[in-house]
Amino acid sequence: MMDCKPRMESLDPSSTKDSLLMDVEGILYPKETGMYWEEIQNFKARPDDLLICTYPKAGTTWMQEIVDMIQHGGDPEKCARAPIYQRSPFVGCSFLISIPTSLEKIDAMPSPRTLKTHFPVEHLPPSFWDQKCKIIYVARNAKDNMVSYFHFHNMTSIIPDSGSWDEFMENFIAGKVCWGSWFDHVQGWWKAKDRHPILYLFYEDIKEDPAREIQKIAQFLGIDLSASVLNRIVQHTKFENMKTNPLVNYSDLPSLFDLTVSPFMRKGRFRSLKSISPSSHFILIITQ
Repeated sequence: MMDCKPRMESLDPSSTKDSLLMDVEGILYPKETGMYWEEIQNFKARPDDLLICTYPKAGTTWMQEIVDMIQHGGDPEKCARAPIYQRSPFVGCSFLISIPTSLEKIDAMPSPRTLKTHFPVEHLPPSFWDQKCKIIYVARNAKDNMVSYFHFHNMTSIIPDSGSWDEFMENFIAGKVCWGSWFDHVQGWWKAKDRHPILYLFYEDIKEDPAREIQKIAQFLGIDLSASVLNRIVQHTKFENMKTNPLVNYSDLPSLFDLTVSPFMRKGRFRSLKSISPSSHFILIITQ
């Protein structure tokens, strides 16, 4: 177990929110994540766990719903059994219950489990590596990711306000935002894909050709999709359908997400970038 010395830090000293971040080895996390760091790091993954990992606001919920549809034969009724945050819960953070209780609930889930996280590669609970779990990682280009994350800060009560756009942009580029540096995150997972069973996808590719990318995900999971099932998944997970689906748009949690400030899913747009390396994406943000 790493010997970390968490410290409290507020992203914006003028914020009226009580939410605080905690610094763990130079990376900012939600307060409770830092408080229960040891419990999180001792999380017991199983060999048949599937983990969905992204930097925040890089298509996490979208990928969760795509995967759930693939796993349930493209049947929307089966995917309507519970909100997305219950179907594939968050390892390392909890909105409604304490992290220890959340970890207990995850531990009680039957196998196979689909889980999600925003951890950078160096802070992923070690059992995921030990158990050789399959991991799907989604990267989004830095500019769009930054804009979406800025708006998310201002509509949620779980992390401090963003401050001004200029302040947030400086913090984002410097990695002084919750869950750390975008560059380190996408680059760390990019390198890890050569050593572990990781399917590394790009948000822009999924938007450009969802059928192709969904087939790629299904193949990674060892699931065959007929043309009709594939089409149902594509239609069900279109942005306009996701945005109005109460089981994925977090409209049932108004105390945590103020959708009058900004929708949980805003526009779903992307810049027409090729699937270039994460380091090239970062160069775009600092040179344009």
